[in-house]
Amino acid sequence: MSRPVVGIIGNSHLINDQYPAHAGGTHNSLAVAEVCAAMPLLVPADPRLVSVGELMDACDGFLFTGGRPNVHPAEYGEEATAAHGEFDRARDAIALPLIRACVERGQPVLGICRGFQEVNVAMGGSLHPEIRDLPGRMNHRMPPDGTLEEKFEPRHYVDFTPGGVFHRLMGAPRVLTNTLHGQGINRPGPRIVVDGRAEDSTPEAIYVRDAPGFTLSVQWHPEWNAGNDPVSRPLFEAFGCAVRDWARSRGRLPQKSA
Repeated sequence: MSRPVVGIIGNSHLINDQYPAHAGGTHNSLAVAEVCAAMPLLVPADPRLVSVGELMDACDGFLFTGGRPNVHPAEYGEEATAAHGEFDRARDAIALPLIRACVERGQPVLGICRGFQEVNVAMGGSLHPEIRDLPGRMNHRMPPDGTLEEKFEPRHYVDFTPGGVFHRLMGAPRVLTNTLHGQGINRPGPRIVVDGRAEDSTPEAIYVRDAPGFTLSVQWHPEWNAGNDPVSRPLFEAFGCAVRDWARSRGRLPQKSA
């Protein structure tokens, strides 16, 4: 094997509002292939088709992507309301136990947007159904108008913990990011470290305390223009290094030459 394998957790999707499909954004695959230097493998996130054990054996790390469906609030002990939006229970059934298993084993995971929220829920946290409805919060949702480039333009700052994991990774205490989400962290899980926040205090960067492997997750979308963006590239490069190290530790890639 010449490249490590990154499983990209996809979403259920209807083509032409009729034909069921499993979908993943092209920019996720490009970021994995071009910046992580890994092979992207789109995972049909459905327990009827795949199991957590099979996925962990087949892949060296996992990218938990964004998606329109939200984590079902039953996963953090709350009732569903209209404010919670759409759900993908099949993805919940794969993603949440897969995150917990990877954290325990030390297998690298990177969470983006919904994936960021999944990491928090998997580790015992909860979510707000709509950030913009909270006092003092800005609207973090995707702008309704404009081109894709305009929708993914950076729109707010994220401040990292001084000297923390993200500060060291980015080489800066503050970065400018895009924002395209409705939900967000309410109660962090017991082992979740909030290492970066938006200007309105919304959690934007987290990792799992005392995890043996890579567990960084962000609320924004770093996959957009990942190869050229100075904020996105270090994140995917670090994830790529962690995935290669995991593959080498399992004998799936040759060891580094002396």
